[in-house]
This record gives sequence, C-alpha cells and structure tokens, in this order.
Amino acid sequence: MEWHEVQRHIDGGENARTEFKRDIRNLTGIGKTLCAFANGDGGLLVIGIDDGGRVVGVSEGPGAVQERLTSFLQTGCGKPVTAECGRHDIGEQWVHWVHVHRHQRGYEPFSHDGRFWIRRGRVTVAPSPSELQELLNAFGLVLTEQQIIPSATVEDIDFGAVRAYMRSQGLDMDEGPQPAREDDLRNASVVDELDGMLRPTLYGLMTFGRDPQSFPHTLSLFVQCVAYGGADRAAEVLSAGEGKGRLEDQVKRAMGWFRSLGRRESYEGHYRRDTPPVPERALREALVNAVIHRDYAITGSQVLLEAFDDRIVVTSPGALPNHMTVEQARGGGAPRSRNEMMANAMVVSGLMERRGRGWLTMRQAMRKFNGTEPELVNDERNRFVRVTFQRGNTHEP
Repeated sequence: MEWHEVQRHIDGGENARTEFKRDIRNLTGIGKTLCAFANGDGGLLVIGIDDGGRVVGVSEGPGAVQERLTSFLQTGCGKPVTAECGRHDIGEQWVHWVHVHRHQRGYEPFSHDGRFWIRRGRVTVAPSPSELQELLNAFGLVLTEQQIIPSATVEDIDFGAVRAYMRSQGLDMDEGPQPAREDDLRNASVVDELDGMLRPTLYGLMTFGRDPQSFPHTLSLFVQCVAYGGADRAAEVLSAGEGKGRLEDQVKRAMGWFRSLGRRESYEGHYRRDTPPVPERALREALVNAVIHRDYAITGSQVLLEAFDDRIVVTSPGALPNHMTVEQARGGGAPRSRNEMMANAMVVSGLMERRGRGWLTMRQAMRKFNGTEPELVNDERNRFVRVTFQRGNTHEP
C-alpha cells in the first residue's frame, strides 16, 4: 500500500477496517487490532495519528519501529499474520502502517494475550458467544450445524427420512450388508457422540427430526409470520402464524400462511385473474435462503416473515455468510453457505434451485411481476439480513 492510499484512509477516519494509534508503546492494543483484522476482512493500522485524527508521526527511529512491527506480526498473534508494513517521512517524524490482508484462514483464529479479537464497527472487542461461534465456523473449527443437541436422543430422528435422503443420493441403506443404524447416522453427521451417548446434531435435528423445536436449544428455530394492517409494526396485527418443523416444512408452512393472506382479483375481459401480493417463486427463494443461511449460533431469534400494506419483508438472523458482500450476493456466482449440509439437503428436497442463483431468481421474478427489484440489506452491526419485496402488480391492465 502506497502513502497516497494511506492518506485516503486517514482522511476517511477510523472505521471497521481502519484504526489509528499515536505510537507503538501500547503493543497490547496493537496486538488486539491486528488479530481482529486478521480474523475478519483485513484492515489498516496507522501509527503516528493522534486522537483527533491529525498526522503527528513517531519520533522513534524508523528502522527500529519497522523491526518491532515485523517481529510482532510473526509472534504476537498466536501465529504469523500476513501483512504489509510501510512508512513515510513527514519531516522529523515518521508515519508507519500495517496493512493486514483479508481472508486469512488456518486451523484456528488469531489471538493475543490468550483471547480472540474481532472488529465490531470501529472498535476491537472480544467476541460475544454467538460471535465466537461464527468466528470458529469461519475457521472450520466448530460448525454450528454439527453442534450436538444434548437434550435430544437418537429416537428423535426419523430414520425413514434419513433413509429416503440417502436413497436420493444413490446410497441404498437396505441393500446388502449394512452397518448398524447408529453408524449410518453418525457417518451422515446426523448424530455424534457426547459423554458416551449418541445425540442428534443440529443438522440432523433440523433436517430429519421428528419435532425439531421441542428442545431448549431449538425452541426459536422457526419462521415467525405476521401481517399488519398498515405500513409499520405499530399497525394492527391482522394475522399471525408460525412455520415450524424441519427445514423444508418451515418453508412450506410459511408459504401456506402467505397464501392465506389472499389474492387480488382483476379481470381481463370475461376472465378473472388472481394475483398474489408478490410472486411466490421470489418469496419462497427468500425464505429458503433465510432458513438455510441464518446464523444458528444466534439463539432466541426467528426468521421473520412480515406482510405490510406496501411490502413483504423476510428477515434472517446473522449477517451474510463468510464475508460475502451485498454486491456479491446480488451478482450470484459462487455460493457461500454458513450451513453447507443443510443447504445440500434443501437442494435434494427440490426447494432450493441452482446454488448461487437465489438473488437472480428473486430479481427476475419481481421485474416480471411489477417492474421493481427486491431490496437487500446486510446489517453487520445488528447482525441480520433483510429482503424486501414491493407489493402490487403494477403491470395489471
């Protein structure tokens, strides 16, 4: 990174990917920031900037400062951090910077002083329990969908549903010598061992469970449906429902509730035409994505389907997965899933179409329906993704 690029970051002030330090004396603060950048989307640490954002420089010899920074990058974050160091002479002082590259992955997150660190807005913090789970997910240490549900048992899994799924994958569990049923379930990551007993995983329970929401860990894992008689949540509630059950059941039941809201009647000559508030194909795609890609580490939150006078809104707990941006989501392309096994199960069920095509499907359906495009919001601070569809078929005669 060149000095003119660093200057642009200085002029822009501190943010999620830029932080200033007055000098190099506080190595603890520097270590936390470098780890947080490396654990996320990367970032720029600029040294020689005061609290007011003014360039004041560092008087210590530039060679010694660069040597300390380089050494710290190798040993100060639990494992080496890939970064580019630079410096610029501003007279008798020097400004130093460390540009941490994004998407650094390995066996575990970066840590300083025995703790993991992340960026939350413009500050560096220790992650909350759900943020820690997401961080571990990103590094492949602990996948949320593979977490064991300790209050559930193997009997809470519908083995017939597992068998049907396996058969659809070309694996006939009834033909020839077969391992024990429990071994089949474990090999498929439907169950795992905890304290000497086999227990369902979150994936197993949400995909093949008999009653997935009947356990303390899974009570909130469903679609909450609400229709309002106005343009905001202060309006009267006209209808409420829940899409519970397995993943595909949640989508189907939420869509059933949506259909209960009714359709608009219009006539083309003698022929009646019934039009839904928004295209079912677009809404179903949004619900499938919300159920599959939601952050299951955020407990106590449901996927929310809301119907207002002018719009239909689907809100999913958790930001876009694996550092995906809104622009990347809108563009389609390579899919990124927070819950890969759940996503594959939905593809097999037929509810999810081609991977990476979800937003393109929604956009095409809405353009044809009323000439609008769905709105996508990725709120990283409050950790939710929201898709909004404008109601009404403006192409009606």
